[in-house]
Amino acid sequence: MKFDIITLFPEMFKGVFDNSIIKRAQEKGLVEIKYHQMRQWAWNTYGAVDDRPYGGDVGMLIRVDVVDKAIKSLKSKNQKSKIILTSARGRRFEQKDAKRLAKEENIVIICGHYEGFDERVSNLVDEEISIGDYVLTGGEIPAMIITDAVTRLLPGVLGKDESSQIESFSGPERLIEFPQYTRPVEYNGQKVPEVLLSGDPKKIKEWQEKQVKLR
Repeated sequence: MKFDIITLFPEMFKGVFDNSIIKRAQEKGLVEIKYHQMRQWAWNTYGAVDDRPYGGDVGMLIRVDVVDKAIKSLKSKNQKSKIILTSARGRRFEQKDAKRLAKEENIVIICGHYEGFDERVSNLVDEEISIGDYVLTGGEIPAMIITDAVTRLLPGVLGKDESSQIESFSGPERLIEFPQYTRPVEYNGQKVPEVLLSGDPKKIKEWQEKQVKLR
């Protein structure tokens, strides 16, 4: 799996993806994450990618010709690339979307900034994705979330293939995972449920299934 992330701030991703599970996944060759400075496709010699909106609104918009050149450049290397635009009006990102995208070969994520994109950019992408009904300063954090959620579903990334099958939102009913406990058995008057200490796999399984439904 390869991710190509088009952004004005590629340095933002280093601290997130150069650590922990995502770092190990890259070292193992399970995923490749590349960052592309949007300004390399600037529309003028000063590196500008935005311009004033028609109609007199405030702020600046990222130009459609800039995004078009960026997409064509990356798709020339892989025509099967899935092009995603981070957008407030996009479809809400859920676990089922992460599973769907984990089947792709190459994902290109375009990070928005300023007041957003020229409307015509929507015609250049495969889908628009939102991570929630709120506004951020840019599309970098949504791109991080999408990349992380998809990467951890790739075979071998979590170490055990079943790890991602028993967690929250993974089943067809999209339920929340059952509560889990570790040592000490009692802390500040709160005890680990007796059934988990029983050693009876059947009873433990029944308890877990009940807790999932309750949650």
